[in-house]
Amino acid sequence: MINTLTKRGKDLAKKGLLFQIIAAIVVTIIAGVIGGIPSATSAAAGALISILPTIVFSAFAFRYAGASKNDLVARSFSQGSKLKLALTIILFVIAFKGLNAAPLEIFMAFVITTASHGLAMFHYGSKD
Repeated sequence: MINTLTKRGKDLAKKGLLFQIIAAIVVTIIAGVIGGIPSATSAAAGALISILPTIVFSAFAFRYAGASKNDLVARSFSQGSKLKLALTIILFVIAFKGLNAAPLEIFMAFVITTASHGLAMFHYGSKD
């Protein structure tokens, strides 16, 4: 049985993630055209630093639903937020230390991809 209480939120999260992925692809292609493969790799890393924690947070945010599970919903949301922040930091460290990627491309792709998710949430969330 599909939980109708979380259906709208899950649909919104899927649209936001799709928008984020499209923005990541566009930014990576633009970086590749302008700066070549190293720039594209750095931009892809920055985009993934935005996308992967969002996926983890979404999984935690929609794990529970319903008034009877209010405490579980709040706890899961909080855990998801903390894990998203920790994962973002870890991925930045990996990108800078492990990939030796260009900071400008990483940050630009991260900011654009994160902003695209926020804009999608704003756009699709206000359509009801």
